[in-house]
Amino acid sequence: MKDGSTPPRRLTLAQAINVEDVRSIFARKVPTAVRDFIDGGGEDEVTVRRNRGAFEAIEFRNRPLTDASTRTLSTTLLGTPITAPLVLAPVGLASLAHPLGERAAAMAAASSGIVSTLSSSSCWSLEDVADAAPGAPKWFQLYVWRDRAISADVVARARAAGYTALVVTVDVPVGGRRERDLRNGFTIPPRPTWRHTGDVIRHLPWVARFAWDEMFGHGLTMGNFGGRTAVTQRLAFMDRVNSRFDPGMTWDDLEWLRSLWDGPMVIKGITNADAAREAVARGMDAVWVSNHGGRQLDGLPATIDVLPEIADAVDDRAEVYLDSGIRRGTDIVKALARGARVCMIGRPYVYGLAAGGQAGVEKVIELLVKELDTTLALLGCASVDRLDESWLRSAPARRLSAP
Repeated sequence: MKDGSTPPRRLTLAQAINVEDVRSIFARKVPTAVRDFIDGGGEDEVTVRRNRGAFEAIEFRNRPLTDASTRTLSTTLLGTPITAPLVLAPVGLASLAHPLGERAAAMAAASSGIVSTLSSSSCWSLEDVADAAPGAPKWFQLYVWRDRAISADVVARARAAGYTALVVTVDVPVGGRRERDLRNGFTIPPRPTWRHTGDVIRHLPWVARFAWDEMFGHGLTMGNFGGRTAVTQRLAFMDRVNSRFDPGMTWDDLEWLRSLWDGPMVIKGITNADAAREAVARGMDAVWVSNHGGRQLDGLPATIDVLPEIADAVDDRAEVYLDSGIRRGTDIVKALARGARVCMIGRPYVYGLAAGGQAGVEKVIELLVKELDTTLALLGCASVDRLDESWLRSAPARRLSAP
């Protein structure tokens, strides 16, 4: 924490009062390589810092003496009612944080009344996750593989399992150079060496649980693509991505995907107005403004900075969402005021997974929703649907935060 009271050194989940508190528990519980895999970004991590700095640079314009006795946080997402403008973004290999991984996240989203998005790089299969939260709204995220038959098969399975929207990620033609992972020798599955001995000893509970799950439980698998057989060969994470994902994907491939999927389609990874206009012209139902949390191309602008131009380009012809840098309820309010319908979180709920499984994810959602509600009250705004640029002013200077 940069300001305010100092949290207890051995903070518990029950004592956490914000996302950074939950992150401190996550950082204490998992080995360095896992922490860096989740927290790290591409190359110099400029975009990671920029994402936070951009939110900090935006100032509010409150309206005092406007009845703030009741606030409405609920909204809709592609026609689906949700309790708050918050969605769990797709995160691959979530079982690194907790054995129940994506299942726990989906159950937490369901109990909180929001939507979860399953990564195609999940450890648990899409069927397993659907069974964990039956009846709850769930989306499926797709990376298009070199072998198009594999992609077509998983899309059909997602439809059969009841996923209601297909999210197509377009900002990963190849894996970004995440230098923390390279320095740590991070592989899938993890391969500790003698130089990791001290770190392993410091995190024996995580190591023991991971080893038990590998031997007797579900294990670290690629649940949608062959389970354990898909991860038997140890590869650096970037090498695994580059061997499977299709760098030759073009706009025309969206038409092929549309032929496979008759429900809503969302394009994820848009950071400029031209791409947003093209996406809408190609029939996308929603544009997800994302720089992958700074994990891919370093040097991209902060998503909150490009959001207004993208919202203007879309011009209500599709819904607009935003991720990358959300850590506070105030961030959600700023994004909604700048044109997003909802905000997506990735790292924050993974912190919760590591801190306490399903309960940890529920805690993160609860904290953000409480902050969102408090912010609306302090602004004098009665509903998230009333937020627009008139509630904001830009600060005169930009700061870069620590990652």
